[in-house]
Amino acid sequence: MAVDRTMAKERAEVVETGEARPLYLRIRDQISGAIAAGRLPKDALLLEGHVAGIFSSTRTPVRQAFALLETEGAIRRFDGRGFVVGRGRGAPLRIALTSDMFGDGEEAQPLRKAPAWETIYEALEREMVHLSVFGRHRINEVELARAKGVGRQVARDALTRLENLGIVEKDERMRWTVVPLDEGRMRDLHDIRVALEPVALRQAYPFMPEQERTAMTARLRRALAGYPDLSLEEMDGMETDLHITLLGHCPNREILIALRRARFMLNVSKHIMGVSHVMPKDEPFIAEHLTVFAALEVGDVEGAAEALRHHIAVSLPKVIGRVAEFRATHRPEVPGYVMAAG
Repeated sequence: MAVDRTMAKERAEVVETGEARPLYLRIRDQISGAIAAGRLPKDALLLEGHVAGIFSSTRTPVRQAFALLETEGAIRRFDGRGFVVGRGRGAPLRIALTSDMFGDGEEAQPLRKAPAWETIYEALEREMVHLSVFGRHRINEVELARAKGVGRQVARDALTRLENLGIVEKDERMRWTVVPLDEGRMRDLHDIRVALEPVALRQAYPFMPEQERTAMTARLRRALAGYPDLSLEEMDGMETDLHITLLGHCPNREILIALRRARFMLNVSKHIMGVSHVMPKDEPFIAEHLTVFAALEVGDVEGAAEALRHHIAVSLPKVIGRVAEFRATHRPEVPGYVMAAG
C-alpha cells in the first residue's frame, strides 16, 4: 500500500519507467553507494542540475534525494549553492561529476528515460508565464519547433504539458493560445487552492514519511535564519516541498488533478520574482510554512490544515501586487513563434 500512496509526480515516474520504487529513493541509493565506495570524494560539491542530468531526471526527485541524504548525515549544506559530501567544515571540492562516479565501477545508467520535451520546457514555461500577464497571444507550433531546434512532436508535447497547468489552451480553431492572467483569474485559482489544499493535507497526513517531513522543516528553519540571502532555486524548492511534494501523498487522485491547474500560481510567483531576484522586504512565506509543519509535528492535523488555508489566503494580495508591478515595469519579449491573438 505504501507504494500506492506515493507522490503524484512519483506515480508518473513509476508508470513511465515500470519501476515500483520511487525515483527519488533510487537516486538516493545511487548517491549513497557512490559515497560509501569512495567514488564521490569527501567535500565533493553536488548540484541539483548536474546530478539530474546524470540520471536523466528532473530536479524534483534529486532535491528529495538530497533532503534524505542530508538528514542521514551523508551530505551537508554550506555557505553557497548545493551540498557537499560528508561531515565537517571543509571547503567545497569543485570537481566534474561524471556518470561513472555513480555507477558502481561502470557508467551509471539513467534511472528514467527523459522525455524530449523536458529539454525546452523550463524556458518555454517562463516565456509563456511572462506573456500571460499581457493578455492573450497565439503560438505557432511549427515556428516554436523551429526556434527551439526540436521536432514538431516535441514542441507539441511541451505545449500539452503547459495546457495541463492551464498556462496555454487551444482556441475554437484548435490553435494554441496563451491564457491571459488577470486579477479575476488569479482570484479564481486561489479560491480552488484555499478550498482543496487543506483537504489534501488532511488526507495526505497518514502517508507522509516522517524523515521527509523532518528534512523539509529543517530546510525551512535554515532559510528563515538566512533570509534574504536565498537563491530563487531555494525559494522554489520550499514551495514545492509543501504544496506539491507533501500534498502529493494525498491518496485522492481527483483532488490532485483539480489542484494541478490552480498551482499555476506557484509558477507565476517563481517566474515573476525571477525577473529581478529582488527579495521582498518581509520574507514571503517561510514562517507560515513552518507553522504548518509545527502543527504536523505534534499531530495537530486540523491546526495544520487551517494554517495552510490561512497561508494561501494571505498570499493572494502579494501575488497580485507582484504581477501588477511586473506589468507596469516590463514589456514582454515576444518570440518569433508568438503573435497577437485574433
